[in-house]
Amino acid sequence: MNANSLRATAVAGTLALLAALPLGAETFRFRFIEGDQWRINSVVHESVYVNRKLSHTADITNRVTLRESDVKTDADGLLSALQECTFMTSERNTNRSFEWGREYESSFRRNELGTYSIGREYFMPVVRNVPTFPKGDVKPGQSWKGTGEEAHDLRDGFGIEEPFRVPFEVTYTYVGPQVKDGKTLHLITAEYTLFYDSPSTVKSGDKNADLPATTMGWSKQKLWWDNERGVLPYYSEEFRIQLQLDSGTVFEFRGTAEATATETVALDRNQVVRNLNDEISRLGIPDTTAAATDEGITISLENIQFEPDSARLLPSEKQKISKLAAFLERYPDKELLITGHTALAGTAEARQELSEERAAAVARYLVETGVRSEYNVYTRGFGAEHPIAPNDTEANRSRNRRVEITILDK
Repeated sequence: MNANSLRATAVAGTLALLAALPLGAETFRFRFIEGDQWRINSVVHESVYVNRKLSHTADITNRVTLRESDVKTDADGLLSALQECTFMTSERNTNRSFEWGREYESSFRRNELGTYSIGREYFMPVVRNVPTFPKGDVKPGQSWKGTGEEAHDLRDGFGIEEPFRVPFEVTYTYVGPQVKDGKTLHLITAEYTLFYDSPSTVKSGDKNADLPATTMGWSKQKLWWDNERGVLPYYSEEFRIQLQLDSGTVFEFRGTAEATATETVALDRNQVVRNLNDEISRLGIPDTTAAATDEGITISLENIQFEPDSARLLPSEKQKISKLAAFLERYPDKELLITGHTALAGTAEARQELSEERAAAVARYLVETGVRSEYNVYTRGFGAEHPIAPNDTEANRSRNRRVEITILDK
């Protein structure tokens, strides 16, 4: 059979399948491609109440990188793939930037209906088995049920060393096709309620810990499904979750969330570095170099100048960053990590604080100039922990007083 007859057979098979479906019906499936890589970014706006009194509000970003591998058909005839992920969660800090937060590694298998197989040791993802699809087709207005769970990391607050897992039943409804950002997607709603008494197996390393006794709440989600590609590119949520502790204290979390998934293509790092260093030389940007690193492509601005004992950039430094901005804008789908470093002077605490503040200052300027959204720029401070020269001369110390801008490529 030649290529043309193969194509004709495939087209005929597709037409026959479409003809067999009820009008407007869709068969939803995850579709996996070996080696595909995705980045998921979500933003959560949350209010936290303690015993019905507002404690604080929070803006939280979650960054997920995902790679698909080991695509195969399982014993039930369903396609599945290994999903290897790195999760990073960041909350807006006192500098009004998103500091690079805790990272979690996770590995799980997902089949084409959306069902997970995941080890009990993994804290991420938080929401699992959403969405899941029925084996048959669905029409607009049709609903179906599924089961899922939330898994929470309660190590810091409660000393619970394993993921705190809360099961739920979810109701899905296929609303119908809708155009979003110029593309026809399929809107599906998902709703579930939580009412779960903690089992006696939930233990804490702290014998005096006040543990969650009951978890209550609800989640209402809108899922925009790309059925051609078999992925979920957009999602939004409203939620309200309560944790009632053994003591009777009630923590409540109310908020909204939204997320986007982007297919990523790795950069030719060596070529980008050559281009960037040529650009730096042509523009005459002093004390600035670019290099490939584990995280991506890092631009190092040595001897960066701030107003004395502050994190306010001098105009000359803003000019340097503005010159780099045009290059950074060539890679709009790549996020930025801004890292601050200091020379060995003062106390370790002061150095750490100053490095964080200076990284935040550069991040703010990049956001103000429109290079990136505030939710796609992260900061990190290292104090004097990573010198690139001995702190024995003023020339060397000026090199260590640097800020690095990394184009993230992972």
